[in-house]
Amino acid sequence: AEMGSVHNRNFISNAGFVITDGGVVVIDSLGSPVLAQALVAAIKNLTAQPIRKVIVTHYHADHIYGLQVFKALGAQIVAHAAGKLYLSSDVGAQRLASSRQTLAPWIDDSTRLVAADEWISGETTFTMGKVRFVIKPVGPAHTAEDIALFVPSTGVLFAGDLVFQARIPYVGNADSRGWIAALTALKGVAPKIIVPGHGPHSNHALQEIKFTSDYLAHLRAMMSPAALNLDPFDEAYAKADWTEYEGYPLFRAVNRMNAYNIYLSIQQEAQ
Repeated sequence: AEMGSVHNRNFISNAGFVITDGGVVVIDSLGSPVLAQALVAAIKNLTAQPIRKVIVTHYHADHIYGLQVFKALGAQIVAHAAGKLYLSSDVGAQRLASSRQTLAPWIDDSTRLVAADEWISGETTFTMGKVRFVIKPVGPAHTAEDIALFVPSTGVLFAGDLVFQARIPYVGNADSRGWIAALTALKGVAPKIIVPGHGPHSNHALQEIKFTSDYLAHLRAMMSPAALNLDPFDEAYAKADWTEYEGYPLFRAVNRMNAYNIYLSIQQEAQ
């Protein structure tokens, strides 16, 4: 789905999980408590192992509104320390207030923002049931607090919103230079399978990383001359060549906004 709605219960992003002999590791918690409950039920269908950890790739509403369900089960929540800003600033509170209006009854007065039990700042590894996990901080990129989770034994990379598969990424107020650098770093772990924040998983991990990276580089190339020259945005956008991307889902919904955000951020970088 493209956008969160009452009809999809805010089911617009991915979550993942890894079952080990020592417990289950969950990656992200989906966009509402009811979706998180469905995820817990799916895990319980596959294993009697308890859910021990939830890794938060970043504090955006569609990835965190299910956290309270896992917290109630006694799982330890792990996130990057830069995510504290989302919880302490007005941004998170305002988003929750508006979601209670637009996504009721799935988001209501009992839905709350949940802080991590463990805030990390550097690369962290842990082992559960003989499986080694590598938590890689890769922000500031899509957000300041982006982390990816890599499972070396299987080559699976949970990339969060650093990678959007088969659709145009949502840039928001991202650091596009940092995002491109982060994608280069992810290539370095040589993943085989990628689970993106949005879109289907892929057995062509490096190809998917390249798609997002190329798109961001294209936005920057299209907007940079006008941004640095202080030419009007509308003019620059109309002149830009979008033929490579206009057939992809979400192009109409987000490309113009993405380009505008990049245009503004290039001007800020130059100051």
